[in-house]
Amino acid sequence: MTTRRTLLAAAGATTAVVAVGGGAAAAAPPSAAPQSAAQLGLAADPIAHLLRRATFGPTPATLAEAARLGVDGWLDRQLAPEKISDAECDALVARLPLAGASIATVRAKLPVHSYEAVKQLGRAGVARAAWSNRQLFESMAAFWANHLHVAAPSSGGWDSRADYDAQVLRKHSFGKFAELLKASMRHPAMLTYLDNRSSIRTQPNENYARELMELHTVGLIYTEDDVKAAARLLTGLTVAKDGGYAYDPSKHLAGAVEVLGFTDPNAAGDAGPLAFADYLARHPATARRIATKLCVRFVADDAPASLVARLAKIYLDNDTAVKPVLRALFTSPEFAAATGQKTRTPFEDLIATIRTLGLGPEKSGTGALDALYHALVDIGHAPYRWGPPNGYPDVAPAWASPSVFLLKCNWHLNLAAGWYPSTLTRPADLRKALVPTLPATYGAFLDALAVRLVGTKLPATHTAAVLSVAGKLPTSPLTSSDKSLAGSLPYLVALVLDSPTFQLR
Repeated sequence: MTTRRTLLAAAGATTAVVAVGGGAAAAAPPSAAPQSAAQLGLAADPIAHLLRRATFGPTPATLAEAARLGVDGWLDRQLAPEKISDAECDALVARLPLAGASIATVRAKLPVHSYEAVKQLGRAGVARAAWSNRQLFESMAAFWANHLHVAAPSSGGWDSRADYDAQVLRKHSFGKFAELLKASMRHPAMLTYLDNRSSIRTQPNENYARELMELHTVGLIYTEDDVKAAARLLTGLTVAKDGGYAYDPSKHLAGAVEVLGFTDPNAAGDAGPLAFADYLARHPATARRIATKLCVRFVADDAPASLVARLAKIYLDNDTAVKPVLRALFTSPEFAAATGQKTRTPFEDLIATIRTLGLGPEKSGTGALDALYHALVDIGHAPYRWGPPNGYPDVAPAWASPSVFLLKCNWHLNLAAGWYPSTLTRPADLRKALVPTLPATYGAFLDALAVRLVGTKLPATHTAAVLSVAGKLPTSPLTSSDKSLAGSLPYLVALVLDSPTFQLR
């Protein structure tokens, strides 16, 4: 059986990070670090900065709401997602009835090894990111899906991966990490993906034991003896014939264990493994690891050490609860100072494009969601599709390649022009939606367009280059009777979205 070790060993033979699943290779040149906000002329607007990081892309409506509520008020609202109406997004996801279906439901409705439920789950990931009003919740659901990663599709997970998303990741996204970890430990999707369902007393499988420590909790502080002992402790956690979780004492290798200072008599039953999960979740190394990953996700590729230390303490002081950690992160001086220090991943670029252009879901069916999902497959960043269990990379160099950039440029133009997917709903007049008042010159128009789409004017040389595509100069007059603007508008919009500023998260 191919394991994470063989996959990562093969990946380590090259300096490129390869997007598993048929996507483009993303080379990692040293020069791939994002430019500073000052270099790009991006003002340090705390509201815009917050929404660039805590959502999948600001819109005029979300910016106005956040400006009205203030940073604290906006966080209060987003941290209580159950109070936010999300009827339109819920109705869209309802077109994908198996996206969060139980194991029993999937088994009843689909033939064995059908990936229809996984297919619908991937489309739901696109839909929720693009159109949910609960943006911070969706950001954290995606964060935990990447942290406690179970690839979709993956061998054997056809019936359980949708349930894992609903009953583990989404159920516990704003709760305590200890509860999330224990839920993942007893879920068939995780036990299948990391091979614990095949672990038996005569031959304990070490995959889940290793990744439980290395990836999910404490990181690389364990020994091989720790892995062996943890693997023994975890024997018996398996999957029943009906596809649900089961503890099978006949598979359990009993006998006292010690792992990273945790001791247990290791008798039959899952009490020992659950106590181990509690121990790992509250370990100081786990606190630092979760804090670091949250900082990398929301603050900077190089996590600020001062903020990591504070967040780790808050995590432990609040018994692994994530909401206090998030509040402290988004109101920290380190976060405020990090404008321009994160670059959008391909998934975020696509979703942010949809959101800033005001595109909506198609009126019926899922054809547009299929198209968007397949575009993400092509670039190597479709939801949940990363093959190894370490989750998608979340740093700029991993996605810095000419092929990735070219594919993003194609997205921008297709979406701006309404070419593909053509069934997405669009503003009746895109120009008026983006620049309601027509300026007197093309230069002033592009300035207004750039401010609307990326938050700042483009450099003068960039503006001139963009306008050359339309055969215009910054000083070229623009009137309501101008016939050429309509034809060139999609190209102007796309080129603004191609700019380095839009690439910033």
